[in-house]
Amino acid sequence: MTERLRARIFFVAGFIFLALYFCAALNLPPWGDYRGPYGDFISRMVVYQRHATDAVNAINYDYRGFDTLGEEFILFTAVLGVMMLLRRRADTATREANKIKETRKLSISVQVVNFPVFFVTVVFGFYIGLHGQLTPGGGFQAGVILASALLLVYICENTEAFQRITSHRAVEVSEALGAASYALIGLAALCLGVPFLTNILPLGTTGDVFSGGNIALISACVGVEVTAAFLLVIYSYLEEIVTGEVPEE
Repeated sequence: MTERLRARIFFVAGFIFLALYFCAALNLPPWGDYRGPYGDFISRMVVYQRHATDAVNAINYDYRGFDTLGEEFILFTAVLGVMMLLRRRADTATREANKIKETRKLSISVQVVNFPVFFVTVVFGFYIGLHGQLTPGGGFQAGVILASALLLVYICENTEAFQRITSHRAVEVSEALGAASYALIGLAALCLGVPFLTNILPLGTTGDVFSGGNIALISACVGVEVTAAFLLVIYSYLEEIVTGEVPEE
């Protein structure tokens, strides 16, 4: 795909998105105005029905879990589109010849500080992901945090170091499994004779990490997919920069 065709696709898609954005913005309620009783009803019932104390994640992964499944595959498709647009057709020899050698690293002091920051970011990401049914957070937020933790490696080292710890094929498989697992959880409910994405796990004790039934499991699957998706995007952009190929005419 040529650079000119990529630019055309970008501007056409951007114009359509901008038009839809303004159409949606015109229908927004006034600032601070709440339109309906749906949220109030869920807030009163979520602890009793789902044993979850975070109503937002109960809505995302249970009450409207089918919509969230669609949103997850939107992300999956968007990442796939980025990878297709940035793929190169040049042979291996040409890529190696044009490759930019990244040898400079940040100072030792920055690297020393970055190690505990990396550790804390990973721990915080897992905490946000595992406690989504109890406190604000969940798989989407945890995925972004965990992906940014691995990006710290690139910041204090170089692209080759980032690529060594994020095997491209492994990340691709992880993203596919994360997205597919969400759908498989819904299909498991159908196999048991109940509607798609109906909760099939024990609800547990309210306030416990293992409460909420399917909510915690679906949140974990989303976390895997989002982490892998962001890593693939970062990987693709870094590869675009490092290969240093001449744009196609």
